[in-house]
Amino acid sequence: MKPPGADTVLVRHADIGVKSGKVQAEMERRLRDNIEAIVSDRDIDAEVERRWSRILLHADAESVDAATDAAADAFGVRSASPAAVVPAEKGPIVDALAGTARKYADAAARGDEDLGDTFAVRARRAGNADAHPFTSEDLEREGGAAVFEQLPDPEVDLNDPDVTFSVECREDEAFVYTEQRPGPGGLPLGSQAKVIALVSGGIDSPVAAWEVMKRGAPIVPVYLELGDYGGPDHEARAMETVRRLADYAPNFDMRVRKVPAGDVMDLLAEEVGPARMLVYRRFMYRVAEHVARETNATGIVTGEAIGQKSSQTARNLGVTSRAADLPIHRPLLSMDKSDITERARRIGTFRDSTIPAGCNRIAPDYPETNATLEIVENAEPDDLFERAAEAAANATVVDI
Repeated sequence: MKPPGADTVLVRHADIGVKSGKVQAEMERRLRDNIEAIVSDRDIDAEVERRWSRILLHADAESVDAATDAAADAFGVRSASPAAVVPAEKGPIVDALAGTARKYADAAARGDEDLGDTFAVRARRAGNADAHPFTSEDLEREGGAAVFEQLPDPEVDLNDPDVTFSVECREDEAFVYTEQRPGPGGLPLGSQAKVIALVSGGIDSPVAAWEVMKRGAPIVPVYLELGDYGGPDHEARAMETVRRLADYAPNFDMRVRKVPAGDVMDLLAEEVGPARMLVYRRFMYRVAEHVARETNATGIVTGEAIGQKSSQTARNLGVTSRAADLPIHRPLLSMDKSDITERARRIGTFRDSTIPAGCNRIAPDYPETNATLEIVENAEPDDLFERAAEAAANATVVDI
């Protein structure tokens, strides 16, 4: 619940705080720009302001909730809170805490809010020690007493309260809030070099792409069009998942490189047996490497996890990886499928990822699970890598 008069969003960043002062300032500016882009893309009336170690969004009462959600979608944000701003004086702060508690109590009485059984008041002060004639403990003690008087059956629990009334006090103003909406964490998008994201539209690859975006790396999405082994549904789900990822990055180029691979899939289906999927993955990596050279990308991202599929056994991953010179990043490498699925639901790609598609038809009945490089190289067409270069050269750019 928002405090009465909430018109500001208090944004906390994640790993930016461990950087040097110069790097931190640059990353904060980048984070501000990214939040501004998301706010603008969603037509939210809010002004974004950067301060040292904090970013603020100034909005009106009608748009502060939407502005908070927008900030919480930006990579690099740890959490965001709709807050009321009051002078950095003990009286106004205590009054704001009491008013917030009264709003909670009224909402609980109407049945609009579950107040819970316990509460706590948390306060922190920033700036010089002599900036205020009171301490954080003073605010917690007096603010706690004011809150206590407003609640119907108050009980203090400083360890695990149901509701926390919080104050962040700066030199000239204080922010009063009761919730922290979690963000993705990580680093601001654009603070790292771009990478190629191989997207099939299945559950895993969009989550893997989101994970590297979370660490600040923009993606160049690459989709391999499989001809008769894919089809319009296969392509549609890939494009829709990238479109959802683009919602997190409206100021970045998220156009998809669509690479024709139907002829190669026909060839592999006819000529390659148990090692077919490993040969296909080596082809895919080489395609990605060619696109990386054209787009100045520095790595390849896939949704692979150890042992999830026959092509993803630890030995097979070692064999397929040797087809590429660029590093292959696998952010889901040790994750269980249930955890990946839950992440897909949370970031909004799950529904589109589960559109039925026919790509499983290319898998052999008895796939190779313990390959050596010699086995795979003997199984693959002699001109596989030349075909990969040709396919990449014939890629089309799809504006999502």
